[in-house]
Amino acid sequence: MFFNILPLALVDGIAYACLLFLVSMGLTLIFGVMGILNVAHGAFYAFGGYAAASFIIMIAPATESAWVPLISLFLVAIVVGTVLGGLMEFLLIRRTQAYDPILKLLLTFGALLMLEDIQRLIWGAQPYSASEVVNRLGNIELGNITYTTYQLVVVPVTALVAYVGLEYFLRRTNLGKQMVAVTHHREVAISQGINASKIGLITFIIGAVLGVLGGALASPTTSLVPGVGADMIVLSFAVVATAGLGQITGALVAALLIGIVRSISVYMAPEFEVAVPYIIMCLVLLVRPHGLFTVAQARTI
Repeated sequence: MFFNILPLALVDGIAYACLLFLVSMGLTLIFGVMGILNVAHGAFYAFGGYAAASFIIMIAPATESAWVPLISLFLVAIVVGTVLGGLMEFLLIRRTQAYDPILKLLLTFGALLMLEDIQRLIWGAQPYSASEVVNRLGNIELGNITYTTYQLVVVPVTALVAYVGLEYFLRRTNLGKQMVAVTHHREVAISQGINASKIGLITFIIGAVLGVLGGALASPTTSLVPGVGADMIVLSFAVVATAGLGQITGALVAALLIGIVRSISVYMAPEFEVAVPYIIMCLVLLVRPHGLFTVAQARTI
């Protein structure tokens, strides 16, 4: 029985893991460069999902193309992520950069609560979905199993392109190298003429766009309801803690691990589905308290 459900579980798990990775990648990028654990990141996911679903519902009757709604998901994510990330960094994060990390954590939690209230004011409590995107892209048959093209191709390819693009940006571009310099030592980077405020704004916008993109890509396959952002941020924290704070490649591996094991549990032991990500996180942290991919460093006492 296990080997019969394994292909289904793998595809479902990888698709879910890719969405989880996009959100976690934005979260870990912001923490790695700015040292801020942004609890409001879950609200970015929710806004992305609701905004994308609303836009698709609006434009779907005007076109029969499968590509227009699909491309719209990405355009909505870029616009909403840029606006939300830019405003939050400029109005809140920039003014609290020198604060204690715990206080910054509480401030972003407050931002999450405010954004969730704004979300309810705009979209109410009714569920939203952009399922028309999945329907128009059709299905793919592998053997005797039918998968949606969206689940099998679009979501994994998007996550892979985002990961490769971000790695290239950080390692090969001048702006990316400045981000890495700020990550290693902010004060030294500033002394070398790097504009840390500009780097912080760009970092936060990129992280926000990734979080919003995760929500936008989830909207065709998920019924969005109030509280979805809080659920996603908790799962993202599990991924980031499992991988190690600030580890982008580690977040990819951790997301795949959590996504696939969770999917297998849905088929084999559904009563453990909710607990699986946190069981994996706890087991990893018991063995490696800093996460799978973080190297512990000596500190002066």
